[in-house]
Amino acid sequence: MNARDFYTVVGERNHLRLESRVLEEIIQNAVARGQRRLRVDARGQHGIGGRLWSAGKAPVELRIEGAVGQRVGSMGFPGTYIEIMGPAADDVGWLNAGAEIVVHGHATNGVANAMAQGKVYVGGNIGARGMTMTKHNPRFDPPELWVLGSVGDYFAEFMAGGIAVICGHDPQDPESVLGHRPCVGMVAGKIFFRGLHKGFSQADARLAPIDEENWNWLVRNLRVFLNKIGRVELLSILSDPASWQLLTARRPHEKQARLRRSVHDFAGEVWERELGAGGLVGDLLPPGKGTIPLIASGELRRYVPVWENKKHLPPCQTGCPTGMPVQQRWRLIREGRVDEAVDLALAYTPFPATVCGYLCPHLCMQGWTRQMAGMAPVDVSRLGKASQVARLPEMPPLTGRRIGVMGGGPAGISVAWQLRLQGHEAVVYDMETQLGGKITSTVPGSRIPREVIEFELTRVREVIPHVRLQQRLGREEVEQLVWDYDFLVLAAGAVKPRTLNVPGKERMVHASEFLRKAKSGETSVGEKVVIIGAGNVGCDAATEAHRLGAKQITLIDVQEPASFGEERKAAEALGVKFLWPCYTHEITVLGVVLTTGQVLPADTVILSIGDVPDLELVPATVATKAGYVLVNEDFQTSDPRIFAVGDMVKPGLLTDAIGAGRKAAAAIGDILAGRRGIKNAMGVMDRSRIRLEYFDPRKTAFGSLEESAAACASCGVCRDCGVCETLCPQGAISRRDDGPDGFEMRVDPDKCIGCGFCAGVCPCGIWNLVENEPLA
Repeated sequence: MNARDFYTVVGERNHLRLESRVLEEIIQNAVARGQRRLRVDARGQHGIGGRLWSAGKAPVELRIEGAVGQRVGSMGFPGTYIEIMGPAADDVGWLNAGAEIVVHGHATNGVANAMAQGKVYVGGNIGARGMTMTKHNPRFDPPELWVLGSVGDYFAEFMAGGIAVICGHDPQDPESVLGHRPCVGMVAGKIFFRGLHKGFSQADARLAPIDEENWNWLVRNLRVFLNKIGRVELLSILSDPASWQLLTARRPHEKQARLRRSVHDFAGEVWERELGAGGLVGDLLPPGKGTIPLIASGELRRYVPVWENKKHLPPCQTGCPTGMPVQQRWRLIREGRVDEAVDLALAYTPFPATVCGYLCPHLCMQGWTRQMAGMAPVDVSRLGKASQVARLPEMPPLTGRRIGVMGGGPAGISVAWQLRLQGHEAVVYDMETQLGGKITSTVPGSRIPREVIEFELTRVREVIPHVRLQQRLGREEVEQLVWDYDFLVLAAGAVKPRTLNVPGKERMVHASEFLRKAKSGETSVGEKVVIIGAGNVGCDAATEAHRLGAKQITLIDVQEPASFGEERKAAEALGVKFLWPCYTHEITVLGVVLTTGQVLPADTVILSIGDVPDLELVPATVATKAGYVLVNEDFQTSDPRIFAVGDMVKPGLLTDAIGAGRKAAAAIGDILAGRRGIKNAMGVMDRSRIRLEYFDPRKTAFGSLEESAAACASCGVCRDCGVCETLCPQGAISRRDDGPDGFEMRVDPDKCIGCGFCAGVCPCGIWNLVENEPLA
């Protein structure tokens, strides 16, 4: 290639060598101006060719001639190609993040040190500590180091990823192409090498056979390497498979024997030899202090580790009103038991796809531990939608106990569903032709496919008997039901719309009525619609009004709108206006007149300020307050044989209603079984104990259930990763297969020193370090 094709940068000015930072600035400015091919006449400057991030997507090529200083291509960026026409000094490709570097000669110490991406090609030998502390992000190609000759001492020390190829041609030491003590601390990656060696760290690496895939990769890329350094004639010599060997890192469980070295052995084999008397810091030790001091174990420990597997509820589960064990479902998916994860949902809700997949605002995700570190939560709606195909469990035989349920909405169906799972017969009384309540009558079709609702309702009808009422029951009929059943559950919902006592109120249509008629195609709205009340129901009314042809839709409220989640997003996406604070004075033929005198034109005015229960059917033995039924924490009313759930007790989400039904059913089941008062005393997992450093914070989308499951932090439930066992400096932790969950981690108190490493590294927060109880 003609040197005139390059933009030349000279490393001296007025016969004086330029400082490294000045030369770097000149190169950076040239690239910023659009120069993409540069020739650098170096005078020993450091860091040439690194950090050319301003290049963007356009590749940059540097040819370096003359004396090269340290750290050529340090922190190199993808798209940067650096060719050194002679030898190179220390730390070529230090912290390389994607640059391709070619050295036409030898390189000294630290080649590819801490490299994460990119490739380094060396046409000679290299010095000590090459390919140390490398990394590999699986989202990118592994970093590569190619050496034509041999490597120096301590090669691949603490190597944590990447590929090294040592060709062994004209090596500096023909008896050992890998130098002294290679692979110490190696935990990942692989090393292809050709030639003799004098051993490697057996505790960290092992020889492995070169399979067809690895050999094909080696030969294919060997041709590229030799072409880069101008030695293609060596291809036939270096292509003999019998001359090559492969080193790979040992897996954590293979290192246990080494990691469980006793303190005494460690002192003699490692401390004294490397650091103690005669070692690196031997001259700093006081006389007679060349060994490790006594560290207390057993009863003398100040702190002791406690394995608290499944002792605390994860935040996602406590955030879900239904108590859905989200974490447990992700664990089953990680274990390849997807069907079990899907089927498990039916133990907690009769609507796993309808609600969890589409209609729920996912309070579990709002409490996700991942968000503590600014990471994206795992999308649980994907798991919810997959649960449409959940299979019904085998129903237990009927116990002879019968419970009546007034109301066929989410709360009523939930309590009846849970009672039937216990073996009790639950009969639902409802006025509608089909079960489902507001899910089937008022939730807009834009929020959930109709076939999903129909599928899940079909499954519900297989389990729950439905008595369709021909007329609304009065208080006397309801009181009779109390005597017809062992228990009665009131779940009739909030069916009476709140009204607004202003002139012209008869011109308004209530939101529940409007949504019901809109869904069945029995209403129209005109071009201009004003909705009084900007909550989630008001947003649903807005999206339906838009579907029916409204061009101008305004939501007003007396305070900042309480709407949120998908309902609010859907309304905003349609260009709906939100106005507040607005106080309605009257409704006229022109529209809504505010107390300020402003008129909001409207062909249709929809009132969406909430609904209240119809308490006329509530028996006299049941106490009420402020228009709602009073209940205790088990949803039992003042009449011990009557329970109440859902909007009859308190307005809430669909998941609130389903969760209340589950709790009420559990309380009824406890009473019938004679175990009244038994409570789950499990507390919530302390999220500060979770170690999120094991997860990629840049991951914001998950393409499958398996990817989502892998991103779950598994708060409080052991993932059986073995990190604690591997990193325990005393080898005090061991895994036993005889625990209640199939295994448990145990601590040998005679070895444990209470250092807290286990608690510090556990991804799931299982290990807790507590103060040791004082001796008696």
